[in-house]
Amino acid sequence: MTDTVHEQDSGATAGQAPSADEGLPSTGEESLSADEGLPSTGEESLSADEELSSAERNRRTRERRIAVHRTARRVLNRPGHLHTVRERLALLDDVQDLFDLDGPVDMYGNGVVEALEERTAGLLGLEAAVFFPTGTMAQQVALRCWAGRTGDPVVALHGLSHPEVHERNAFSRVSGLRPVRLTSEPRPPTAAEVRDFEEPFGTLMLELPLRDAGYVLPTWEELTEVVAAARERDAVVHFDGARLWETTTHFGRPLEEIAGLADSVYVSYYKSLGGFGGAALAGPRTLVEEARAWRHRYGGNLFQQFPTALSALAGLERALPRLPEQVAHARVVAAALREGFAAAGVPWVGVLPEVPHTHEFRVWLPYGAEVLGEASLRQGEETGVLLFSGPWDPAGPGISVAEVGVGAAGLEWTADDVRAAVAAFVAALEG
Repeated sequence: MTDTVHEQDSGATAGQAPSADEGLPSTGEESLSADEGLPSTGEESLSADEELSSAERNRRTRERRIAVHRTARRVLNRPGHLHTVRERLALLDDVQDLFDLDGPVDMYGNGVVEALEERTAGLLGLEAAVFFPTGTMAQQVALRCWAGRTGDPVVALHGLSHPEVHERNAFSRVSGLRPVRLTSEPRPPTAAEVRDFEEPFGTLMLELPLRDAGYVLPTWEELTEVVAAARERDAVVHFDGARLWETTTHFGRPLEEIAGLADSVYVSYYKSLGGFGGAALAGPRTLVEEARAWRHRYGGNLFQQFPTALSALAGLERALPRLPEQVAHARVVAAALREGFAAAGVPWVGVLPEVPHTHEFRVWLPYGAEVLGEASLRQGEETGVLLFSGPWDPAGPGISVAEVGVGAAGLEWTADDVRAAVAAFVAALEG
């Protein structure tokens, strides 16, 4: 799943992945972005003048969204990429409690970066971890290393997984891997799909949660069965766990038990944790040491990383303990959204998952994306309450979808607050 700040991408019809050769670009924010300049789907080509006008309109919409988000007195989430530089630097306040700031600065991965790697490996219950500047690089290196060990470059994954949708076919074009899709249905792959897949594969990659299907997770029993099915085929299991930090509530298991199912795990330091960026690959020490060599070859052994590493340590210390509470409260918010739209007379609303698996989920409404986007911004501008802070994406004729995340700011909202905000949103929609 996954690399800068909070970050999304789409443009595909809900529940479908673009084909592998479409090469949709990653935005780095990974947010739904129909109104922020992603390629049109199924539309006739615009003239050069119209494209320029559209680009300018998208730029202004984004600037307006950022301004509304910064001035709103109430939001469900305040992702880092919508903050000012000064506000983001505040993340490093009091980090002297987490690392000795009077010690030597890091150089090519030592010092505070090593401390972060050790902390990460310990949390995941794995032998070792290695820091990467991006999750895209971390996963390519991990799967390349496994391909060398198994002798099989085929990676079985979901058609909606991050590498298939957001990484411009990097597995095949950069790393010599051959991804094959177990399914593209908007749900996790099943043990039967893994067991009965028609061709051999060396590695099974599971994205937990599967973001582009709505941040969905299997049950614990389903996950263990899928892993067992891969083992039956003598395949390695790798977790794309960019947001693995969020999964403990749903699985009812600690991080080390979840990570322990896999041969290797990738985690992000900015998704869920709010760091400046960065990622880690964790697993057996021999794999991690090989990954360090490939990190260098891929250009990822950066001279100094102390601001990012310190922000990651701060996220592990401050944000990680809050995630279970945010996941639980996301369920309150999701239920209140459904109730609010029903009370407001909206003919149909979809929330997926109905009971969120993480602190993020998706909402569908029977209106056009531009109409919903304008109502969202007007509500924030006129009331100071921003119910939907991200963009809306078309998801079919007359239907649009948005992502909702319940961050630390969202913990202040009661169910009544959510229902009242829905009523104001619908009024803005109809005004």
